[in-house]
Amino acid sequence: VQLQASGGGLVQAGGSLRLSCVGSGNIFGINAMGWYRQAPGKQRILVATITTGGGTTYADSVKGRFTISRDNAKNTVYLQMNSLKPEDTAVYYCNANRQPSIGVRIDYWGQGTQVTVSS
Repeated sequence: VQLQASGGGLVQAGGSLRLSCVGSGNIFGINAMGWYRQAPGKQRILVATITTGGGTTYADSVKGRFTISRDNAKNTVYLQMNSLKPEDTAVYYCNANRQPSIGVRIDYWGQGTQVTVSS
């Protein structure tokens, strides 16, 4: 599975950005796709995920500001980010995972896209 992310950039606080991630390759059986982020000196953390069926999960810090969506026909996941804050600054990574059996999870990662929010 290959994931190609795009849409990062520099924006002022209060602004918006939209990230896109296109999946290709052996995408059969992919369960959830989503976004994680990693700020300098910090661990990579979950931002939002969406399952094939449309179920979503958000980090508390982005609830009400970010919206994740998915176009299964295009194997694409989007992250609409509104009301951006300086603390949203990070490298954002696209993720896809499959669970071939109970307790087994396989993760795939995109190359990361930088989001910088200036105050």
